[in-house]
Amino acid sequence: MYRLLSLLLLNCLLISCAVNPVTGKNELSFVSDAQELSIGSEQYLPSQQSQGGIYLVDPGLTRYVDQVGQRIANVSDRQLPYEFVVLNNSQPNAWALPGGKIAVNRGLLLELDNEAELAAVLSHEVVHAAAKHGAKSMQRGLILQGVLLATTIGASNSDYGNYIVGGAQLGAQLLTQRYGRTAELESDSYGIQYMAAAGYDPSAAITLQQTFVELSAGKDSSWLTGLFSSHPPSQERVDANRASVSALSPLLRGDLELGRERYQKQIAYLRQKQKAYSAFDKADTLKKNNEFGSALRHLDRAVEEEPGEARFYGLRADIHLEKEQYRPANIYYNRALELDPKYFAYYLGRGLSMARLGQAENAKRDLERSNELLPTAIAMNELGQLSLAEGDTTGAKNYFQSAMNAGGETGAAARDAFTRLDLPDNPAHYIEVAPFLSKGRLAATLTNRTGLTIARLDVTFAANANGENIQRSVSLGPLGAGQSIQASSGFRFSETDTVTNLRVVVTGAML
Repeated sequence: MYRLLSLLLLNCLLISCAVNPVTGKNELSFVSDAQELSIGSEQYLPSQQSQGGIYLVDPGLTRYVDQVGQRIANVSDRQLPYEFVVLNNSQPNAWALPGGKIAVNRGLLLELDNEAELAAVLSHEVVHAAAKHGAKSMQRGLILQGVLLATTIGASNSDYGNYIVGGAQLGAQLLTQRYGRTAELESDSYGIQYMAAAGYDPSAAITLQQTFVELSAGKDSSWLTGLFSSHPPSQERVDANRASVSALSPLLRGDLELGRERYQKQIAYLRQKQKAYSAFDKADTLKKNNEFGSALRHLDRAVEEEPGEARFYGLRADIHLEKEQYRPANIYYNRALELDPKYFAYYLGRGLSMARLGQAENAKRDLERSNELLPTAIAMNELGQLSLAEGDTTGAKNYFQSAMNAGGETGAAARDAFTRLDLPDNPAHYIEVAPFLSKGRLAATLTNRTGLTIARLDVTFAANANGENIQRSVSLGPLGAGQSIQASSGFRFSETDTVTNLRVVVTGAML
């Protein structure tokens, strides 16, 4: 209790009071501007990777979105190094990291009607960054946990979301956070002001929210895991936007624009290729259901419609990898990397394929490159296995330890592999010891906290009896995963004996 109070007092010493640049309110802040910029900069690229990577087929689309975003950023109350990218993801989503790093999915762009609606989306995200909503979310977690942000950051060195490891986990957590009602309404309200200041008709913020409410009522749960999970639409937000626009109307100039023709021209190529991406999304679903033949037929249609999309070849390669057809998998991973040499999943898949083909050096090179782009437990676990095969147990332990906290079979496999290597060196870390005296007999209950069966345990009993140090070692086993066993030292004491400094130490273990 005293330790927690001391920690909270130390927290208080680190708190600074600052004026929110958007709202003008005085707020307590754990996160400095420099920390926000550092977090955003460090997490932007891995966050893009975890959400499908950059949309490259039509690079002009990202340039266009960035131009609209910078137009909004120029009127922001807080000047940050704002960046805007389009991600290769069909989910209708957009997000902002601390420091002004913003992304919008191609799937969301297809739901918009005009440039002003795009500006409404980007204005909303700019306010999240400018008003430090992401930083506040981190602060709430820190207060609840009673830990320091500096400690958290210092310790941090899609389909892959559950496998992200290391420092990139922070970005994954920020992307999946759900802003509170106040933050959402605040971003809508100030975003409308930013739109008008940038020359956009703010009424588009009303039609945008109306569209989202209609879409959310008619879509299945998988579709709703995008924008609406982190920015849930509601009639309340439609009404609030209408009120904000009405209050702003007397101050609006007459040349505000919707930019519908310009927007439709910019997304024309994406809209033209939508059949290809629909086929790809269907193929992805079929693959997850192990319907590989149907998935490949849908990918054939996708490639026919758009032969320049790397994701189509990457998914085909994934299917061959899952079918243990490693050489065809490599061919398609190579093609995907020709089209997009900066997406982690192609290096990860090719690295796994190379490992199965016995090409250890090539596998290591690809897996390490994959981890540079987005560190995952899958790559760490495979690198651990490759290191183990080379006799590098220290390297293997490091890789397995990095992977072992991930979910699913990968994390469990890495944890078991790490335990197998670490148990002989540190047996006491895995065996819970509870010594006791019963009827003059010194004994202990030993519990196996690993997920593995231990063949033999070596235990040392020590004590000071009547001023004399005594010690004895015993061996016992086997001991199954999660099971307990009682071990006797063989020492017996009478009621008149003085027994102090009782110790029971696990000194050895063998699987």
